[in-house]
Amino acid sequence: MGEEFTGVVDRFEGDQAVILLEADGETVDEVVLPRTDLPGDGDRVDAILRIVREGDEIREIEFDAEESKRRKESVNDQFDRLSERPD
Repeated sequence: MGEEFTGVVDRFEGDQAVILLEADGETVDEVVLPRTDLPGDGDRVDAILRIVREGDEIREIEFDAEESKRRKESVNDQFDRLSERPD
C-alpha cells in the first residue's frame, strides 16, 4: 500500500506546490508537485493533506478538512493569547 503521511502545503513556487511531509508530528521530507495535482480544497498554503507514497511516487492525495480546521483554530487561539495585554 505504501507509507501514509500528513502533508502540509508550505508554499507555492510558480505552478509548483511545496508540501512538507510529516510522520508522528515531525517533518520528515518534502515533495514538490504541480499545483494542479492538489485536490480542490487543498490548493492553499497551510492546507492539510493525507498522502500515500510508494518510494518517490505519490499514490493518493486528499484534503483533510478536519485536521486543517483544527490546526487553523489552534494557531488562532495561540495568536489571541499572545495578543492579549498582560494586566
